[in-house]
This record gives sequence, structure tokens and C-alpha cells, in this order.
Amino acid sequence: MLRRRFAVPVLILLAVLGIGGIAYSQLESGDRGILPLDSSGTLEIGGIHVDVGGPDAMSARYAGWKIAQREGFKALWAKMHNAPASEAPNLPDATLDDIVASINVEREQIGPNRYIADLGVLFDRARAAAYLGVEGGEVRRSVPMLLIPVTVTGGTETSVELKNAWQRAWAQFRTSQSAIDYVRVSGLGVDPMLVNAAQTDRPGRGWWRNIIDLYGAADVLVAEVQLQRSYPGGPARGTFIAHHGPDNEVIGTFTLTSRSGNVPALMAEGARRMDELFTNALAAGRLARDPSLDLPAPPPLPVEEKPVETKAVSTANAFQIQIESGGDVNVYNFGMAHLRTMSGITSATPQLINPTGTSYVLVSYNGSLAQLAAALGGRGWTVSASGSVVKIKSTSGKPPPLPPAATPAQPAQPAPKPQPAAQPSGQGAGR
Repeated sequence: MLRRRFAVPVLILLAVLGIGGIAYSQLESGDRGILPLDSSGTLEIGGIHVDVGGPDAMSARYAGWKIAQREGFKALWAKMHNAPASEAPNLPDATLDDIVASINVEREQIGPNRYIADLGVLFDRARAAAYLGVEGGEVRRSVPMLLIPVTVTGGTETSVELKNAWQRAWAQFRTSQSAIDYVRVSGLGVDPMLVNAAQTDRPGRGWWRNIIDLYGAADVLVAEVQLQRSYPGGPARGTFIAHHGPDNEVIGTFTLTSRSGNVPALMAEGARRMDELFTNALAAGRLARDPSLDLPAPPPLPVEEKPVETKAVSTANAFQIQIESGGDVNVYNFGMAHLRTMSGITSATPQLINPTGTSYVLVSYNGSLAQLAAALGGRGWTVSASGSVVKIKSTSGKPPPLPPAATPAQPAQPAPKPQPAAQPSGQGAGR
């Protein structure tokens, strides 16, 4: 029983570890990931064809590279200034040797005394800037845009899940001279799970917003190629479609064909042409960021409506009561008692107490001076009033008595019930 009790948890643990190992092995596949080239410090010009002879193969090759440097600088100057190459300055070979970073051999054929090649020239950005007439060789660029390369071949859509020629072409594409600030993914780590072909068809703005924020971009570009072959290893035909935004808006399309079946060269040319499509769209104002990618404004905070406190407006008037006691302290005491029990008086505050003379009391009364004087006179005081002063005194020498307290009303007695009429004495005698 003890062995059976521990057998089930152990089997579950082994199953979990096995599933985790399979997922990790799929995520860390060796057939995935191409690191993009960092071309931020160089300026490149490619497609320079040279055909030169020489006394030997090495001399011919060296002469071809010198020609490529001269023609490359003129082509780069013309590209930077949007002018014909014939207007570019002629730099000496020593200066060109100083500003050229490297020679990129695209294709070459070396003979005993002849050299034929297609070359690319990489210029050091900082050193060549002064001769190009552009400070730092910088160009005006767009906001950072996440680039998702998608390959459709054999009915299957692939992005960076597996290494492919289209991803490699964009990884090797030198973006430093492009007006588009590309954010390229390598396909390592979680890239295949987040940036894949299926993601390009998802309309959810929340997910798109999380992805572009994760990669430090502000917008998204999708570079799609539909690759077809006449037969394995035969001529290849690629239809390239440029998309923009989370809704896959089509920017443009073109078709390239390679009769020799050289797919890497086809993809490299497709990346260059597609960069031109994106650049022209940027210049035309077609790469504006979708406002739905912005975070929605937070809802307004609820406003608590505080009830307006209405203060009762006091209509009481202030009067000064002068109580003449005539030497009897009881007159003052009874006078204060009268003032504090009179209806209409809300407060009675002594100002000066003189039991044997005249005392002053400040009262607040809801009424006029005449009404106050009449009320005091009705209580047996001799009253004289002028302005806001009321003088009261007792002519009898004794304080007027306080009015009797109101007795509560007695409940009404119920009316007596009527008595039934007396029956005649003769009724019922015969029963």
C-alpha cells in the first residue's frame, strides 16, 4: 500500500518533467535564430560590377577593388544628394582607402589575368561624412517599426519559427541608410511564440500593443513573400507584398524571378525593393500609426456631489433691555426669568448687572421693537421704548408674577353608550 501511495505522485512528476523537456527542446531548436547585422556605423553601396585585367590574378583583383571604391563613393554621394553620379567629387585612392571599411564580395570570377566580380563597398560613417557633405551621414528616419518577415511556400506560412532565406535576407540587409527604422527580431528565445505568421492575422489591439512595446517599437510592418518553384532546384518566382499596421494594409507588391533558382539572391533583391516600397510610402505619409494602438484614455473619475448645506437665515433683531430694579434684586431676577421664557426671544445675555440700579441685557428677538414692548407690557411691566432700547420697570415695587405654565390638554372623555330602551312589562309573560 505504501508503494502504491507514492507511485502515483512520482508518475505525475515524471510526466510533467517530460512535457517541460519537450517544450524546452522545441523552443531551443538549433534550426532557429539569425542575428541581424549591425550596420549603424557604416554606409553601404552594392551592386558594383567590375571587369578588369592585370599581369596576374592578384593584381587584377586589387585593381578591381580600387575601381569599386571609386565608383562606390560616387554612387553613395549621388544617393545621399539625390543627384547624378557625374557630379560627385573625385577623391584620391589614399583618401578612399582611409574611409572604406571593407569590400563585400557578392560574386566574383578570378582568372590568370582577369577579374570579374559584383562587389559592395562599406564606408565608415564617421570618416566619410565630411566627404559626403552630410553631417554624420545621418538620414531622416521613421519611428521604430517592428518588421515581421513572412514566407509562404508549399501552402505553409513561416516567419521566424525556422531559419529561412527571407529571414536571412532581412537579417543581412543593412538598414543604416534606410529611412525606415527597422526593429528586426532574431528568432531566438520567445520570438517564435510572439512574432509569427499567425500573429499578423490577429486584429486584437491589446496584444499588438503589448508586442510592439516589448520590442521597443511604435508600429508594425509585415514583409510577405510567396515563393514558387517550377521544380525542386529549378527557376524560382517570388511575389512580394508589403503590409503596414495591425490591419495588414497593403502598401505595394512586385514580382521577381530567378531563372537559375538562386533563392538567396532573389530574397536579397526582394528586401532591397521592399525597403524602397516602405520608404516611398513613408514619404507619401502612408505609414501613419494607427490611433487604435494608443492606450485608451482612462475613464473619468466619478465626481462626488456634496449636498449643499443650507444655513438657516436668522431673522432675529438685537435689542437692549434696561431693567430698573429700584433697589430690589428680585426685580432683576424676575426680569431675566421673563426674558428667558418669552416666546420670540432666542437669547438673553446680561451686559451689566446692577441689582440695586439699572441692569443691561442684550436680547435677540424675532420681531419688531413695538412687538417686544407689547409682549413685555402684557406681562405686567411698565415699558418705554425708543430706537433699539426697551426700558422696563415695576410700578408696584414688586416683580410681576410669571405667567402660569400651560397645562397639557386633557383627553376628551368618550361619549356614554346609549342604554337600550326598556321593554314593556307585558311582553314575554305568556312564554
